[in-house]
Formats: sequence, C-alpha cells, structure tokens
Amino acid sequence: MKSKAKANPAFRAIPAVQDLLSHPDFQAFPIAPPFLKQIIQENIEGLRQAIREEIGPDPAQIPAILTAQVRERLEQLFAPRLKRLINATGIILHTNMGRAPLARPAREALQTVSENYCNIEIDLQNGKRSKRQLHVEDLLCLITGAEAAIMVNNCAAGVLLTLSALCAGCEVPVSRGELVEIGGSFRMPEVMKSSGTTMVEIGTTNKTHLRDYQNAITPQTAALLKVHTSNFRVLGFTDSVGVRELATLAEQKQLPLIYDMGSGVINPLATWGLDADEPSARQMLEAGVDVLIFSGDKMLGGPQAGIIAGKKRWIDQIRNHHLARALRCDKLVFAAMAATLPLYLNPEALKEKLPVTQMLNLSVETLRERAEKLLKGLPAPWEGQIVETTAQMGSGTLPLTPIPSIALVLRHAAKSTDQIAAHLRHHNPPVIGYIQDDRFWLNLRTVREDELAVVAAALS
Repeated sequence: MKSKAKANPAFRAIPAVQDLLSHPDFQAFPIAPPFLKQIIQENIEGLRQAIREEIGPDPAQIPAILTAQVRERLEQLFAPRLKRLINATGIILHTNMGRAPLARPAREALQTVSENYCNIEIDLQNGKRSKRQLHVEDLLCLITGAEAAIMVNNCAAGVLLTLSALCAGCEVPVSRGELVEIGGSFRMPEVMKSSGTTMVEIGTTNKTHLRDYQNAITPQTAALLKVHTSNFRVLGFTDSVGVRELATLAEQKQLPLIYDMGSGVINPLATWGLDADEPSARQMLEAGVDVLIFSGDKMLGGPQAGIIAGKKRWIDQIRNHHLARALRCDKLVFAAMAATLPLYLNPEALKEKLPVTQMLNLSVETLRERAEKLLKGLPAPWEGQIVETTAQMGSGTLPLTPIPSIALVLRHAAKSTDQIAAHLRHHNPPVIGYIQDDRFWLNLRTVREDELAVVAAALS
C-alpha cells in the first residue's frame, strides 16, 4: 500500500534537482553547480514541508513556483548589498545611512588605493617598513594643535583603547550625568568595564562639583574622565565642572585628563552660522585636555574612525598598547582620512568641498527653489505642498540645534503614506523620507541638486 506522502501528486510534481541545475533561467548567474544545487535543495525542502502541512500550491504550479523561488534567491545573492540611496530625511549625519558622505578627494583616494597596492606601511624614502599612522598624524596635529595623534576604527574603540592603555586595573572618576549611551546600546559603563577600569561614579545626574572629583581621587586613580553629552542635554537645575577646572586638578594630581568629545567638531560652529555651544578639538586641547577622543565620520566629514589626539607622553603609551593593532584602520580608511584632512587647511573652501558643510550652508531660499522645481513637475495623482521645517545634524550631534529647512510634503490619491514610503524605498536608487502628520515628507536639506532628477523620476 502506498504511503500518503508518495500518493500525493504534489510531491511527484517537484522537478528533479538534476533537471533544475541545467534550467536556462539560472545559466546567466555566475554560480558553481555545488552552490546552485544547495539553493535548489533548500527550496525543494521548503516546498515539501508546505505540502506535508497541506498548505502547498497546486501541483501544476509547482515547477514554475520552484523556478521563480530559485531565481529570486540568485538575484538576491548577486545584487549589490550596499546601495546608493537618496537621503530626504533632513538628518545630515544619518547613522543608518552611513553618516557623512565623503568629499571628492576622499572618493578619488579610495578608488586609487582600492585598485592598487599602496605604501600603507612602506617608507618610500628609504624602502624600510613604516607606520600607517604617519599618513594622518601630522595633519591631525596641525589641525587640532595636538602633540601627537593616532586613528582607530571608531570613537568607542578610541575610548576603549585609551582606558585600556592608561587606566586598566585602576580607578577613574566620572560624573553620573555623563554616563552616556553612545548608540546601539553601547554604554559608557560597559566600555569602561571592558577596558579593565574601575568606574567611580561621582556627583548626581544633574549636578557634579569639582569637590566630587577631588574627594574621589585616591592612590588607585589613574585618570580623570569627562564625557561630552553630545547626544542629549540635561536642562534646569544643573551644574558640571568645566574642562579648565578639571585640567588644573588633573595637573595638580599628576593625572591625565581624558575627554570623550564624541562628535568631532574641528572648526567652531559659528563658522557655519550655527548657534550651538559645541567645543572644537583645538579649544579643548588648549583648555588642558591631555587625551582627546572624537569621531571621524561626524562633524569632521571623513570615514568612520576614532581620533585620539593630545600630549605625546600619553599618546605614545596608547599607540604601544597591544589593542592598538586590533582596533587599527585598514588602508581604505587611511586613504579617505588622509585626503579629507587637508581640506581643513583652507577653512574658507570647506563650504564648497566638504559635503557636510555644503549641506549646512545651503540657504533656505535655495532649498525652496529646489522644492518648487519638484512640485512643478509633480504628476497627477500626486499632491504636494512646500512647508518650512527644520533639519538635524544627527548621530548624537547637536540634539537641541534645529537647522532651518524646506520640505516637500506629499499625498497620493490612491496610496497611503505607508505605501508612498514603500514605493519610494523600492525605487532604484531608493528615496528615503519620513511620515509625519499622516503625510509623507521629503526634507530637501539633505538632497543634493544633482539628485532632484532621481527624486522626480521616483515620483513619476
């Protein structure tokens, strides 16, 4: 007597693996037979399970369905994973979109270095082995005023390396009001614990005084740590200790003052017309910080990196720690950063050459003209309205500083706001806006002029 499974015609409708291996729909994909076979078998097993659970398709449709499933999987495998997209959110440093777009010199340097061998650790003067940090250190020192500097793969890595090198097995006082969550659930207390440092919480969430630091210093204290609350603000009945006061105390106690500055402001923000009390790297080093740590892909406008700059005696100790190799950057990051930093030697030209500052310096009138251009070409059944709004820096930078902007607010006679968002996300390249007040918004502060045609095509 035949079993129920063998009697089910749906099982007999499944094509043989060998027949599918030679199917013409799969020949265009550059995949070796063993990998194609594995994909086919996985999809066949999925169909078998559906048939067992009596939710499988009609037997006559099985060959076509299986072929389509395998072809879709192959298309996914060979499609680019990281895609260009249009950022119409108004968030300039959008973490989920890769933060700062790179300047042209950095993009060109990436292409050159990625296509060829390079002198990442070769001294071309004498032919001997060199150190990769030399490609950026002199530039970082010139721009920030530091005695020495190194670069690691992000700011959190910079904090981890610094604490591991200078403070492992010892105590470090830090204000309770500065125990930040950096992002992605990475919290300062966990970073300190991972470094082998004993965190000594002082003060309260809203008030920390100099005497709190003084009372916390013991023979086991290795450094004083200050963390810039760049991604939040505590307002009202608050007080904190300034960098100069802490630097004086650290010098008296012969301790290094470590400052996690976070966002990486190089030029004072007043240069870009922003009314924000955000410290610059040079200002903090001049105020007495011994070791300054900040991001390379935020306000600096470079690739993802963590910069550690400051007094030579401490930076040398950090660069010689064994974790420095584990956290170092590759040749592509060094190439991009080494091409970005020279732009800061001519601050006036930054407005034109660095994408972050380009976006910051766009006038509202220019943004309105761009919105009007899009609105004029908007086909039915789209409806649009130009609205004054604000943009943000993003990535935990300047959380209380709105940046004036213009948005094109959209409705569609046949689509909900969720459907509009999905429609634009599936365009090539995707256009990412946001939903607010049951309408779909395209914030033009982060849309380049050359991207307007892409947005218009997505809306057509």
